[in-house]
Amino acid sequence: MFAAVDLGSNSFRLHIGKYNGDAIRVIKSARDPIRLAAGLDSKGYLTEQAMQVALDSLARFRSILADYQLEAVRVVATNTLRVAKNAAEFLPIAEQVIGYPIEIISGEEEGRLIYMGVASMLRLPNEKRLVLDIGGGSTELILGRGQQIERVESFGIGTVNQSLAFFADGQITAAAYDAAVLSARSHFEDAAPPYRPQNWNHAYGSSGTIRAIAETIDKNGLGDHRLSYTSLEALRARFVEFGHVSRIDLLGMKPERAAVMVGGLAVLIGLMQELGIEVIQPIEAGLRMGVMWDLQLRGTRLDRRDQAVHDFSQRFHVDQLRASRVAETATSLFEMLKPSNDGLSQYLHWSALLHEVGLVVSQSGYHKHAAYLIENADLSGFTTREQRAMSMLILGQKGNLRKISDALLDPDFSKAVLALRLAVMFLHSRIEIDLDELRLKMKSKIELDIKRDWIEDHPTATYWMTKEQDWWREIGVDFAIRRT
Repeated sequence: MFAAVDLGSNSFRLHIGKYNGDAIRVIKSARDPIRLAAGLDSKGYLTEQAMQVALDSLARFRSILADYQLEAVRVVATNTLRVAKNAAEFLPIAEQVIGYPIEIISGEEEGRLIYMGVASMLRLPNEKRLVLDIGGGSTELILGRGQQIERVESFGIGTVNQSLAFFADGQITAAAYDAAVLSARSHFEDAAPPYRPQNWNHAYGSSGTIRAIAETIDKNGLGDHRLSYTSLEALRARFVEFGHVSRIDLLGMKPERAAVMVGGLAVLIGLMQELGIEVIQPIEAGLRMGVMWDLQLRGTRLDRRDQAVHDFSQRFHVDQLRASRVAETATSLFEMLKPSNDGLSQYLHWSALLHEVGLVVSQSGYHKHAAYLIENADLSGFTTREQRAMSMLILGQKGNLRKISDALLDPDFSKAVLALRLAVMFLHSRIEIDLDELRLKMKSKIELDIKRDWIEDHPTATYWMTKEQDWWREIGVDFAIRRT
């Protein structure tokens, strides 16, 4: 069984699912409509009240998760925690409350996971489709064919921020709606061409807001009963007739959702106008289902991150032979150093494969360019935290260690940095290392036993070994090298 927890801008949601060989069946769901995006103050900070409401929800989710025997749990956070200025202070507390790491995913990664969830439900291998997801703080558009994602973009507009911007006092007027729709169109107009109908056969709406709008239209007999542009306009007219969110009274619409749906409808109308969409099919699948499928694939060694690293290295013309050699040596040295667990092994491997991507920018300081690219790139399957860790490893592959001194407080991270630095140094010195004849330890100090002839046969090795000792000594770590 797998669990996916989605810390969205509008609601916190939980799915627990069981894989049965060809599908994942949801056996438990939970939802708390905490409206986190509305808890951002004028300066972009989450208020104390908003954080407390969030923590209360996470505590409830933790008690639910504790009742199941779970193979893996993944907690992902979306737009509001991407933009909140005090997210870094809030996350450690939140992680302690729920009992699992919280991954802030990029909008593009959110879109990919949404598409995975939708594609897993449709099982139409050749269908060209557009998937739309309107969340509380962002909107994702994903273009794909079958299981394959062809294009994904995230836009910083959602139900909560649009409601607050145009209907903050609850008043609903035709003029306010016109302005809200025009605002929504402005977010999508530049990116619209690839998502227009000539590039897909069917459009699907995966978010809770889209499904709720579709249900309201159907139950109240609006328009043609479908999620069509005609029906959306009919619903907009009804909202304007009510005049205030507190007076909205429609079958299938929960009172607590009314305020958010007013803004969500404006975004959806703007999207359909700008992209030229006539009808959208709502689908009961999305981010949480995608997260569970991603966990299942990782468990079978079909990790999307491997492909992302390969594609990125190809894009930046990395020398695959050199990269593979450094990766193999670094991971072997890391194992020799006996880390407390293997949590960093895969990240070290990926970092080594990408350690020279910065050469495409400049030979000088390539490790700095590589670190920047990895931290800021759109890497499918990776979280912001994972990319930052890889960036720090890559930044630390050469030169002084003061630039990553805070990260080196973690003993396992220090061992990973040492393993990568030595692997890179051996490559540059053209030393063919037989790891069976090398000894490496790192406890209170670093101890390296290396063959004398390896050093004598490679003149620059002595220079680099001495420099390496100096760099570690600068941060208070003694580095003893014995030539055997």
